[in-house]
Order: sequence, then C-alpha cells, then structure tokens
Amino acid sequence: MDYLSIIGIIVAFGAILGGNALEGGEASALANGPALVIVFGGTIGAIMLQTPMPIFLHALRSAGAVFIPPKQRLDKTIKKLVDWSNVARKEGLLGLEDIAEKEPDLFIRKGMQLLVDGSEPEVIRNILEVEIETREHHDLQAARVFESMGGFSPTIGIIGAVLGLIHVMQNLADPSKLGSGIAAAFVATIYGVGLANLFLIPFGSKLKTLALARTHFREMVVEGIVSIAEGENPRNIESKLQGYII
Repeated sequence: MDYLSIIGIIVAFGAILGGNALEGGEASALANGPALVIVFGGTIGAIMLQTPMPIFLHALRSAGAVFIPPKQRLDKTIKKLVDWSNVARKEGLLGLEDIAEKEPDLFIRKGMQLLVDGSEPEVIRNILEVEIETREHHDLQAARVFESMGGFSPTIGIIGAVLGLIHVMQNLADPSKLGSGIAAAFVATIYGVGLANLFLIPFGSKLKTLALARTHFREMVVEGIVSIAEGENPRNIESKLQGYII
C-alpha cells in the first residue's frame, strides 16, 4: 500500500475544504450535481474519443497501482540471481530448469527459460529488451490518458460555468436568485481545475514513475541473466547488480 498517495488525497481535500471554511464558506456550497455531471461526463467522453479502447482499458486497470504499487524488491532479486549463478556454475545451465518453472514473475521466467535453452547472451538480451520497450511504451500510454484528462477537465469546467451563467441570465427577473446562481455556476470551474491538478495529472505522473521503475527493475534482471549466460563470477555479478540500487 502506498500510504503517501492516500495521505496526499486527504491533504488535498483537507486544504480545499479547510480553506473554504476559513473564508466563511460552507461545504454544501461546493456540492453541485449538474456541475459534477458536466465535468466528469465531459472529461470521460473526451478521453474516450481520443483514446483507443485497449489503451483506455489498460489505463483504468493501471489506476489501482497508484495506491497499491507492484512489489519489486531489487535486493531480493539480486540475491536470487546470484544464487542462480552459483547453481549454474556447479550444475550447469540445465540445473536452473526447475527454478525457471517455479519462478512467479513471468518476465524473469521467460529470461530463465531462454537461459536454460542455451540461447546466446546477446540473443537473450535482445529478446528481453524488446519486451521491456514494448511494456514501457504501453504503460506510458496509460499514464498519458490521465494527463490528457487533466488537460480536458479545466476547459470542460469552464463550459460548465458558462452554461450555469446562461441559466442565471435567464432568471434576471428574479434578483434574489442571482447570487446563488452565479456561485453555483463557478463550482464547475472548481471541479474542473481541482480534478485536473489534484488527481488526474498526479495520477498520470505517478503511473509514469511506476513504469520507469518497472523498466529499471527489468533492466537489472536482464543484466543478471545475461551475466549468468556469459559465465561471470557470482561475486562480480552481485557487485554489478548492486549498482542498480539507489
């Protein structure tokens, strides 16, 4: 669980509501159903028009990683790779066959299977690097979905405000409704700007960070597996892989 993301949302909400209260405003004044429908519906509709279905669905599936990021322990993985290099030196690459079949990480398992099959080190590197680049590209596209939504929502919030003002102008005959009507109209702007800057853009940035971290982890795995294929000394492999830990 990424507690920093949860705390960030709480702080963001608290700052907005707390600041509103300090200025003498009421929380109920920020509640407006039509504005919510316009901003959320318009933003989602725009991004659906812009984004291909597979990328849109991948972005939705990836959103949970902001709060529950995948566990990628570099130190533990380095230890596993060093242990496997010791097995390979003692029993040969075929001694890793059972280990490869039981490995839960699909990317590592693929690399281990290539290793056991006796593939050349450069072939292993090329195959795995293609998968790394493809996955990183796919994940970054998902992150850009949220960033694009962050670009749409403020503008759609302004549209909501204009629509609200049009409604106000239609009721000029009743001055008692003007103040509340104008206030309600600008709630849509708050929704649009707040949604973009407090949630959507940070979501996209966090997903980008996670994608790059996954790439960093997999690059370390590739280096370790290739080093085993080249028959490097386990101590040298460990020293090399330690450089990936910041």
